[in-house]
This record gives sequence, C-alpha cells and structure tokens, in this order.
Amino acid sequence: MALTILLIMLGLMLSGFPMMVPMLVATFVGFFVYFPNLKPDIIVQQMVSGISPVALITVPMFILAADIVTRGRTANRLLDLAMTFFGHLRGGLAVTASVACTLFGAISGSTQATVVAVGGPLRPRMLQAGYDDKFTMALLINAADIAFLIPPSIGMIVFGIVGKASIAELFLAGIGPGLLILLLFSLYSVWYSWRHDIPLLPRTGWRERFVAMRKAALAMMFPVLIVGGLYGGYFSPTEVAAIAVLYAFILEVVVYRAVKLSDFPAIAYSTGLITGIVFILVGAGAAFSWIISFAQIPQQLIAALGLADAGPYTILFAISVAFFIGCMFVDSVVVTLVMTPIFMPLVNAAGIDPILVGTIITLQMAIGACTPPFGCDIFTACAIWRKPYAEVIRGTPPFIVILLFVSVLLVLVPDIALTLPKLAYR
Repeated sequence: MALTILLIMLGLMLSGFPMMVPMLVATFVGFFVYFPNLKPDIIVQQMVSGISPVALITVPMFILAADIVTRGRTANRLLDLAMTFFGHLRGGLAVTASVACTLFGAISGSTQATVVAVGGPLRPRMLQAGYDDKFTMALLINAADIAFLIPPSIGMIVFGIVGKASIAELFLAGIGPGLLILLLFSLYSVWYSWRHDIPLLPRTGWRERFVAMRKAALAMMFPVLIVGGLYGGYFSPTEVAAIAVLYAFILEVVVYRAVKLSDFPAIAYSTGLITGIVFILVGAGAAFSWIISFAQIPQQLIAALGLADAGPYTILFAISVAFFIGCMFVDSVVVTLVMTPIFMPLVNAAGIDPILVGTIITLQMAIGACTPPFGCDIFTACAIWRKPYAEVIRGTPPFIVILLFVSVLLVLVPDIALTLPKLAYR
C-alpha cells in the first residue's frame, strides 16, 4: 500500500497537479482499494476534524495582519530604525537587512511578505552602497526565513495542530534559533563587507536615531504584544492573533493612514485565498495522516529505516534530513502534514520533547523556503526583482550552510530552543 500511495502522489505531482490533489487521490485510493469495508464517511470526518481545532483560527488572522502591514509603512519605519543604529558599521547595511527581516518577521510571520516588504526598498540601497547583487539577493531571501521562526509562525501553528504540541511554547522556542541565525548572518555580512572592501556609510547622529525610534515605536509594539502577551500568560495564541489584526488596523489605517478602507476588499481577498489553500491542505493532510496511520505505514517505514531502537540524537538527525530533503521539493506545509504523523510515534516513544522537534522541523521548513529547486522565496524574489532563477540562487550556498549549521546545533544543544518555554511554562 505504501508503494502504491507513493507512486500515485509522485505521478500526479510530476503531472503538474496542485499538492492537495495528490494527497486526496492517494487517500481515496488507499481507502477504497485497501479498506473497502470501511464507511466513506470516515474520510469526511477526518477532513472536518483536521480543520476544526480552535488554534487554526490564528492562521487567517495572522495572514490578515501581515497583509495589512505589508501594504502600509511599518516595514519602512523598522528599516529606517535599523539603519540609524547599524548602517555606519562595517557591513552595516547588510546587518540592517537581517535585523529588519527579523523585526518584520515578528509582525508578519511570513517569509514571502518579508522578502517583498524589506527586500523591495533595501536592495537598491545595498547595490548603491557597493554590495554585489548575488550577495544582496541571497541575503534578503535567506534573512527573510527568520520570519518563519520568530513568532508568529504559521509553520509552528501547523506543526502544533498535527503534532499535538503547545503552540504558545513553540512560538517562544523559535526565538532563540531565530536570534542565533540573525547573529551568524550578521557576522558573515561583516566578514563579506571587509573581504570586499565595501565603503562605510556616514554615522547617524543620536538626534536622527531618536526620531527613527519615535517613528518606529508603535511598529515595535507588535513583537511586544505577541511575545510579551504569550510569555506573560496574558493572552492565548488565538487572542494574540486577534490583537495583532486590531493593532495592524489601528496602526496603518488610523495612525499612519497608509492603508485606506477601500483597500480592504483586496486585502480580504488575498487573505481568503491564502487561508483557503492552507485549510484545504490541512484537511487533506488530516485524511491522509489517518489513512497511513490506520494502515500502520509509519511503523513499517520506521522499522525499514532501522529507527525503532535508535537513540534521540539519531532520531532528531533523521527528522532533520528527511524534512530538509522534503522541503526542497514540496511545499513545507504539505511536508509537515505528511511526515509529522510518521515520526511523532517514534518521538513520543523515545521521550523527545515535541517542542524541540517542532522547532527543528520549522527550521527545515524555513530552509526549504530559500533552497533550490522549489523554494518559494526564490520565486518571490524572481518576481519582484525581475531576475532569472539562476542569478537569484548564485549567492545562497553560504547562507544555507549557516542554516544547516544551526540545524545541527539545535540537535546537539536543545536549550537554544527550550530555554524560553521552560522559563515561561514549566
């Protein structure tokens, strides 16, 4: 049965069908061919139950908040703030790019939105300052992936639902790895700037810094509301998502007046389109997960791979490799929906913290967004900068090496991810 499902999915994927079609067709074939005595209602029940968890309410709300701020002035104000503090340093403009992506990621939770909002205005500045275009594009698409780790993160929400882990703890667990990636990207940027003798920019005075801080103060309240609300136990993830939408509306419509009420039909359409795709995938994934679990395919695969008696490190490295390869070729949400049910029984049996597993998987999802051949951030960059695919990916290898190094470090030093959840909830 496992081979049949795999061949069906590969055949339909190579034929160009959207990922939801291979998942549903494989599910129906597995159900009706191998379990003809079961009632068909079960598939519908599993799909409905897959999109029923209350935590999924956060998905459309965070997407809506990201759509609002992407159309407004928040990104530019955060960018100006980072420029005043880091712009004059060696590699300061490149460091500013990483910092701005991290700050905007704490608002949007979307790698593609971050590429558009930060990469759009910053790339011309970096080229004018003397940075090579291949380095500039690679930095921006890879730094945008920090948005997938810094809360809010749709990837962590999906894993929390499928892996039955605390979304609030997952949000906090992503902060440590996200800041570590920011640090390593910044160090590499400083080295690159020194190696290629990039000219230094003029130092910004404290008066300009205070002005930038004043203008960005309200934008900086986004991460304070999200992280502070969760860490302090004041809000649940669902409540935080609702507050993020309300705050984004007040900020961009009332205060900055960058978004008009007439823009909201288009914003709502964009949010609804993305939400619909995510929910269809989640529902199809729930049905697919049920059928492979009922057929005991995960147990068969684990036995075939020799992981049944493996230790925690071996299991975590196996998960990292499997998700890294999977996310290179298939949408990361789909990979999470399909592969998480395979590994979670093994994770639970070995006593591994699911929050650590969720953080490692989310990091692989982030890496997949910027890794050839099918990283979504690469195609976003091609579209907004009108550059050929081969040119966009030329400078990515050093950044991917850094991301893989952090992946290994997470396995060996779990406290990078687990310290904040332990302090807040345990």
